[in-house]
Amino acid sequence: MSKIYGYARISRKEQSIDRQIRNIIAACPDVHMVQEAYTGRTMQRPEWDKLFSKVSNGDTIIFDSVSRMSRSADEGVTTYFQLMDRGVSLIFLKEPYINTATYMEASQQSIQSTGNDIADIYIDATNKVIKLLAEKQIIKAFEQAEKEVSDLRQRTKEGIETARLNGKQIGQQAGRKLNVKKKAPAMDKIRQYSRDFEGNRNDIETMKLVELSRNTYYKYKKELLAEYVQMSR
Repeated sequence: MSKIYGYARISRKEQSIDRQIRNIIAACPDVHMVQEAYTGRTMQRPEWDKLFSKVSNGDTIIFDSVSRMSRSADEGVTTYFQLMDRGVSLIFLKEPYINTATYMEASQQSIQSTGNDIADIYIDATNKVIKLLAEKQIIKAFEQAEKEVSDLRQRTKEGIETARLNGKQIGQQAGRKLNVKKKAPAMDKIRQYSRDFEGNRNDIETMKLVELSRNTYYKYKKELLAEYVQMSR
């Protein structure tokens, strides 16, 4: 019996997953929700890996947006066609034009053979163009999702630089009381290593370099993000 799954994820602990879940359930109240929080840009996500392995012909996966499936265009496009070839329907609430049903409809809009060799050459070419245009729409959607992540990271770094040029305090203010003696240097290291600030490391790599527990790391990072948002206003 076919099943309908909803997949929601957040890439930062300070984000809320509720909006995604709410949108998916509104579209399909009986959906089986799968959710997780993960960091980085790879497809190594435990809950997603389980879902990817068990879905089969006739099943459906609903995403709030294409960016929830993958942040990498190459991985996203590959996964899209792998699932579609297995008979799994994909629905993207914010990008319905690349739903697998839309793609299949475009691909199946084939002009029938006429029996005339010359005419059939043009018909075959037309059918290939229809499929190619549909594929380009899918690729474009995943590339746009990847670009948005890159743009957000760039805006964060530009906001930090703008704050510096305007003489605003970056990091811990002198004389400010710390809850933990190691907090200030730890936050400085997060700022230095994390690609969400001035570095190029993902959260897992930064966490190891700073030698903080997961909860403490995300607590400090959340405070840093709040500071930068305030400084960029």
